[in-house]
Amino acid sequence: MISATLPFEQPGIDKAHRHVILASSLGTMFEWYDFFLYGSLASIISKQFFAGVNETAAFIFALLTFAAGFAVRPFGALIFGRLGDLMGRKRTFLVTIVLMGSATCIVGLLPTYATAGVAAPIALICVRLLQGLALGGEYGGACVYVAEHAPSRKRGLYTSWIQATATLGLLMSLLVIMACRAALGAQFDTWGWRVPFLLSFVMLAISVYVRLQLAESPVFQEMVRQGTRSKSPIAESFARWENLKLVIPSLFGATAGMTVVFYCSQFYALFFLTQVIKLDIQPANWLIAASLLLGAPFFVVFGRLSDIVGRKKIVLLGCTLAACTYFPIFKGLVHYANPRIEEAARSNPVVILADVTHCSFQLDLLGKRKLQRSCDIAKAVLAQAGVPYSLEPGPAGSPAAVRIGKPASSVLLPAFEADRMTTAELKQASAGFTKALSGALQDAGYPSKADPARINYPMLLLLLWILVLYVTLTYGPLAAWLVELFPPRIRYTSMSVPYNLAVGWIGGFLPTVAFGIVAITGDIYSGLWYPVLVALFSVVVGGLFLPETLEGSRSANS
Repeated sequence: MISATLPFEQPGIDKAHRHVILASSLGTMFEWYDFFLYGSLASIISKQFFAGVNETAAFIFALLTFAAGFAVRPFGALIFGRLGDLMGRKRTFLVTIVLMGSATCIVGLLPTYATAGVAAPIALICVRLLQGLALGGEYGGACVYVAEHAPSRKRGLYTSWIQATATLGLLMSLLVIMACRAALGAQFDTWGWRVPFLLSFVMLAISVYVRLQLAESPVFQEMVRQGTRSKSPIAESFARWENLKLVIPSLFGATAGMTVVFYCSQFYALFFLTQVIKLDIQPANWLIAASLLLGAPFFVVFGRLSDIVGRKKIVLLGCTLAACTYFPIFKGLVHYANPRIEEAARSNPVVILADVTHCSFQLDLLGKRKLQRSCDIAKAVLAQAGVPYSLEPGPAGSPAAVRIGKPASSVLLPAFEADRMTTAELKQASAGFTKALSGALQDAGYPSKADPARINYPMLLLLLWILVLYVTLTYGPLAAWLVELFPPRIRYTSMSVPYNLAVGWIGGFLPTVAFGIVAITGDIYSGLWYPVLVALFSVVVGGLFLPETLEGSRSANS
């Protein structure tokens, strides 16, 4: 399967261009290898680096650290996009891959909270920030470099290989994690998690060696020869309405929708399988890996198709399909992976009866606030258990209670108010309430994990493959579309900033936001509203304000 999709075997791509595509794609593979590596190991990283706070807050901190690397990507896009337009594509994306790869390797060497205390999470955050800055210039440089080597009628095909290697990077990280878990067993959670990060040094060495063999982009060389390079790429990109009127809709009408589809269909799908559906990590990883492997060739299929029918139609079609089908697909994942959740929720629904004025914001990002209201305590325990629930008004001023089952035959478990309790009393009361509630939920049929005998693996694989197809629709033609939107003299800057704003600020926070929405509402599907609404917004903005670039690229090889 993989060998059939290597760029070396594409008859429409000559040998010199294959080398260009390979060198550029390695950086993107590296980027997403680290992305999925950190995301998949977030639960372990939270224990290793954020052990000073409670378990829920530690996991949130790990997600926020993950997001921090993406938050600074737009600033990296400004820095390296400007350098790429001033100094050249090759020099710039050689620097970005060295910084990015070094930061990934360093994560595997960092001391943990147990050995370095608060210095450990600070060091981790600093490394993630450095990596995020480098990532801000990596993708734009790779896309521009490949596109400026490609014939105008094959630009979608050429750049789609960069998109395909993103998914191959995710696949590689999954395979490395699974191999390390199998080889190291229980040691993986204590020190073996470092190995996948350290192995990235091999990929870094190969990537740097291959990129050193490259020549500068022919388009940039021609601009140097003619003296037409921009003297102020940032000002030309964002201070002139002629260009800004394309930058803004490219952010909201193309890259935002692609990003949430990418993150939701691949990363959030794995989180949903393991944290919500309670599928064991190994079968969940195998399912995601198989869906990625089966879906990866379609990046090239839709990239090539965009050279025929246009970029805009395919990208917006992917956003539309994802927005319209996410809810039924994720409900299907529950049905085919852990139907007992459905059955229990239908026969024994869980309701928190509380004075709603005593229910505060559930998500404590700082991990310092102690939950003292009975409503908050009940919601926290149910959210941690992954049990869907609803909130109904209870008697004013009375402590909250959890009702399990239909009113006529329900079990009612009162929560407790902790405002006058000592720390020891709170700990004892919380343990007792959690144990009682867990027992009642188990008696009501709520599973602690998915039953292997009731898992329908073929249907799960089909649904996950469909999710990957949405990614290939939105991501496959995207690079060609973005490159063709902007003139060569400011192309690196103009496309890198909106892309990284979307990836860093709209998509990078998707796991944290979706997790928070679920924790607040009690609805295990409510986190999907974030990608659905963003994808629909992109369809509207892209449809109204972004041009199709295919005909322009055919008429002038820009």
